[in-house]
Amino acid sequence: MRPQQHNWQEGLRTKGQPESAKAQYVPAFRTLLVYMKPFRIAVLGVFFCSVIAILSDLLQPYLMKVAIDDNLLAGKQDYKQLIIICAIYFGLSLTSFLFTYLQSNLLQYVGQNIVASIRKQLFSHISKLSMSYFDKVSSGSLITNVSSDTEALNQFFNQVLLSLFRDGLMLIFILVMMFQLDEQLAVYCLILLPIIFTIAILFRSYMRKTYQLTRSRLSRMVAFVAENLNGMNLIQVFHQQKEQEKQFVEKNQSYFSANLREIRTNVIFGRTFELLSNLTIALVTWIGGRAVLSHEIEFGVLYAFITYIRQFFQPINTITQQWNTLQSATVAMSRIWSVFAIKPEVTDELAAKYEKEGNQPLTLQQVKGAVDFNNISFAYANGITVIKSLDLHIAAGEMIGVVGTTGAGKSSLISLLCRFYDVQKGNVEIDKVDVRHIPQAELHRIVGLVQQEPYLYSGTIIDNVRMFDETISREEVIEACRFVGAMPIIKRMENGFDTILSERGSGLSAGERQLISFARILVFKPKILILDEASANLDSQTEQLISQALDIASQGRTTIVIAHRLSTIVHSDRIIVMSHGEIVEQGNHKQLLKNKGHYYDLYTHAMESEKHTADVMN
Repeated sequence: MRPQQHNWQEGLRTKGQPESAKAQYVPAFRTLLVYMKPFRIAVLGVFFCSVIAILSDLLQPYLMKVAIDDNLLAGKQDYKQLIIICAIYFGLSLTSFLFTYLQSNLLQYVGQNIVASIRKQLFSHISKLSMSYFDKVSSGSLITNVSSDTEALNQFFNQVLLSLFRDGLMLIFILVMMFQLDEQLAVYCLILLPIIFTIAILFRSYMRKTYQLTRSRLSRMVAFVAENLNGMNLIQVFHQQKEQEKQFVEKNQSYFSANLREIRTNVIFGRTFELLSNLTIALVTWIGGRAVLSHEIEFGVLYAFITYIRQFFQPINTITQQWNTLQSATVAMSRIWSVFAIKPEVTDELAAKYEKEGNQPLTLQQVKGAVDFNNISFAYANGITVIKSLDLHIAAGEMIGVVGTTGAGKSSLISLLCRFYDVQKGNVEIDKVDVRHIPQAELHRIVGLVQQEPYLYSGTIIDNVRMFDETISREEVIEACRFVGAMPIIKRMENGFDTILSERGSGLSAGERQLISFARILVFKPKILILDEASANLDSQTEQLISQALDIASQGRTTIVIAHRLSTIVHSDRIIVMSHGEIVEQGNHKQLLKNKGHYYDLYTHAMESEKHTADVMN
């Protein structure tokens, strides 16, 4: 049976409480019930197997009571009956083993399907969140959600739920057997139950805070490690190893202290119940022993009763020992559901509404490539406006260069066209269709983006170019690589196109990674091509290869080049000069130089820098 898809919001909905708030407090059991619905039959099987296994265990002391009172102490020498009792005892042991095995496997089947389903939905949900969310949340925190938190749920099914199923039922059946043997002794034992519940309630709040503290400190430590690994080159260049190690030691010590506190709490909790167990056995032995000596009860009853008392506290001890796992799972569930409660800011709702109103959706085959930024304004979450009432119109097939100082709003402009963010004012259109009316999947096929830092995945060159899309043939990938001039690089590799690249393409130069990234864009044949400072990290030879490929690739396509090196955009049809989120100049290279404005200053400064670099090299 494949795990069915569930609506995670069902687990959050309760009357009178919003989903985002409820996400922090929804109990793990109530939430997981939503996921357990498709496995009703398997859950009933777990319940049935648990009942059979528990009854098999609990009938064994009763058999010993019969053997002691009705045979041994009665003075009978009926070996045949004793053999029958032994055979039944052995049969019950085998039955307990068999049904415990079935119960565990059924429960794990249900649990692992649910955990796999949650992990899959969590990854899918995170991948659909808007870029603004990733601006605010560290990658380490999300790694903790996908790995550690889902693993806590896995332990919940492996340990806690199994204990609750079996040990919970065992407690009920033991009480029934105890009252069946002797009501007075059973009542004496129940006197301790209010004490047990009081201790559990007192510990619960404290233990929950302890586990939350441990999880949050672990998350911070993982986030710190992930951040350092991503920026290791900077750490080594600026000799920050000792400082970063110092900060890591502080976070590690903080997590260590929280772990010790968790262990101390768990030990005190567990040993308290062990003490109560021993006190109860002593009480039953004293009261029951007196009753046996006064011939009020039989010795076999006392023996069975003491056995049941030990069995009574055993599931309680087991459940309490799983308390930390239960708390961790509850905290993990709250953290996972808090991520599920985040809704993407950029959605396809307007696109669906646009199509529902009878409009034809814009497809890759229909696109000509005209782009219009109609009086747009945009600010990030911090409220600082980065683009102010900008109006820009790009004709289909036109090649546009965009230049400006750092913070001018160049990359933000491209992010709005790709719909990584939505404008607060105005609109962005492709062929007179608002980009919000185009499904994101289709928009990202229409608009191809090559960024300054290309990202390569673990896999072959073929897979990295076609992004694991099997509908793109090997021949198309090879043609795209030949097109951008990457063939000499690939031929030097031992396995050619089947060479396995490591994460981020380590082992390749920045230029080599950029060529593969450029081939990746071309193989998808977008109608609008964007280069976001894609030549910033390239040597002059590789930049020339990219420039040649760009000249050919831009034919018949609308091309927008955000330039770090002005030499890459001097042949553009039009150059846009931006400053503080506004267009301050536009025209071709010659016109802008003639005007001697912002572009003239940028170009003159760039030429002086290149001349100075050349002098130093010579």
